[in-house]
Amino acid sequence: MSDPARRGPFQWTVAVPVLSLSLLLATWSSHENPVVLVAIAVALVGSILAAVHHAEVVAHRVGEPYGSLVLAVAVTVIEVGLIVMLMVGGGEGSSTYARDTVFAALMITLNGIVGLSLLVGALRHGLVSFNATGTGSALSTVVALASVCLVLPGFTSTGQGLEYAPNQLAFAAVASLVLYGAFVFTQTVQHRDFFLPVTSDSQGRMTGVFDLADSDGDGHADPPDGRETVMSLALLLVSLVSVVGLAKLLSPTIEDAVSALGLPYAVVGVVIALLVLAPESIAAVLNASRDRVQISLNLAYGSAMASIGLTIPTIAVAMIWLDGPLVLGLESTQIVLLVTSVAVATLTVVQGRAKALQGVVHLTLLATFLFFSLSP
Repeated sequence: MSDPARRGPFQWTVAVPVLSLSLLLATWSSHENPVVLVAIAVALVGSILAAVHHAEVVAHRVGEPYGSLVLAVAVTVIEVGLIVMLMVGGGEGSSTYARDTVFAALMITLNGIVGLSLLVGALRHGLVSFNATGTGSALSTVVALASVCLVLPGFTSTGQGLEYAPNQLAFAAVASLVLYGAFVFTQTVQHRDFFLPVTSDSQGRMTGVFDLADSDGDGHADPPDGRETVMSLALLLVSLVSVVGLAKLLSPTIEDAVSALGLPYAVVGVVIALLVLAPESIAAVLNASRDRVQISLNLAYGSAMASIGLTIPTIAVAMIWLDGPLVLGLESTQIVLLVTSVAVATLTVVQGRAKALQGVVHLTLLATFLFFSLSP
């Protein structure tokens, strides 16, 4: 049957992007009034939800694993736009916005989305299963990207402090694109079957893959037709423009709030990452509840990968026009959290199945990251 949430011209997913863009144009030059700021915040959240909805409509049309890729790229476009807008605005913490946001996104995806998906899926189905080969290749790509872009800058001899020298930044940007491109080719062309949801026996051992072509009998909405897909693609673009613009208007308020509370500037990056990834987290949890944890892991690791592999090259190009330093290297506490998260993720992925305990472990690491972000 067709999804009623996508029928008709007056659905919220159609109205919100249009209204948000109108609000952006109307308040661009004057938005200091508290009532206007509240309206901007509401429109921002609505635009993010609408963007992810339309990305999911397009994803449903193209199927897995292309669907997870569409959603991850859409979320990354939002993230990159927010980072660039904040860096253009300057401020005391502008040099670390990119690092803090990307690292926060990495911790939220590796521990938050993965942990919540495993916990929800295991509590509902006892054990959850996934393809360790495909998921393991995604995790290894994430680790390589994080090492080159976030860890290595603090250990070079020609850069300053936690910064890359210009030629090093250029190399890191190219390496990131190569790694991301190679993974996308593997996921969508060379070994697509490794990233499809799996079937399993009572012990959680993989027995095959779901026949995703037979969608009519599984209780889910039929794929949208071509007209609806094109409309969602257009509304996705409108939503992304609205998100970036509204976030630019709201960013001074976020920075002032963080400063007034006496919190570290890194919290701004955490807020951005939480805001951007919240809808994607919901999509991952919904898939986990349907016993399709493979799609949840595709979303999590795909978002982590895109967050680094697309954000860092974009920021590297933007630095041609932006003034000031670009701090990418992680602090010692962040490195410890990253190494621990990678070790736990490796032990989770290598088994190809998981129980609720693994979800709790990942979520505890996310809570640790959030706590030490507020109290370093």
